[in-house]
Amino acid sequence: MLWLKAFHIIGVVTWFAGMFYLPRLFVYHAEATDAPSIERFKIMERRLFAMMSAGAGLTFVFGIATLLMVPAFLQAGWMHAKLTLVVGLIVYNHWCGRLMKDFRHDRNRRSARWYRIFNEVPILFLVGIVILVVVKPF
Repeated sequence: MLWLKAFHIIGVVTWFAGMFYLPRLFVYHAEATDAPSIERFKIMERRLFAMMSAGAGLTFVFGIATLLMVPAFLQAGWMHAKLTLVVGLIVYNHWCGRLMKDFRHDRNRRSARWYRIFNEVPILFLVGIVILVVVKPF
């Protein structure tokens, strides 16, 4: 059980590292005006998204394995709330992928300021999930 938890946490850390940094790359990409920088950001975004997706995959595999080992977690209100936030993270991750594709095809329609705000969203999920898992308020 502890091994599952350890690898689940490793997946979460990897996933969040990407979710914190990819939108920051979008900020810089949106501000870039020279072709070499724009191409460099496309490469960096693609590679980071791959790492982020691998982290998400680890998170899912080991999270589901943990739930299979301890199905009683599914009876807890805090777990329902946590899984709801995880669905929000999946949506955010998918949105990041769509934004990355827009950049890849030179179709970005958003400002660097918008990406700065977008970059703050994952912290809300992180705070909520950590509080739910550690405090188990209900």
